[in-house]
Amino acid sequence: MNAAAKRAPIRPDWWSKTFAGAVLGATLAFALAGVFAWVGPGGIAAPDKSQFVMWLIAPMWLTVFGFVWLFRSGAQALLWLGGANLLAWGLLFWVRG
Repeated sequence: MNAAAKRAPIRPDWWSKTFAGAVLGATLAFALAGVFAWVGPGGIAAPDKSQFVMWLIAPMWLTVFGFVWLFRSGAQALLWLGGANLLAWGLLFWVRG
């Protein structure tokens, strides 16, 4: 039996995966947009940057929301996105000083 056959199939936990993508994906997008706002070109005071950062949130959120269905289970999606949120928010608070 090869390694691919031993892997568990992707389960259709659509409630938990949808929750992870909607809630944790949104908070992850907010954190990453905040990091970009602080450390991106021109810093936080760059002119017209707030508008760009605002429009940056939607594509990041939808990307995470789209890829959340590739996790093998809903619990795995919640754990990975929860960990990514902790890292992103920690990074945001660190760059803010």
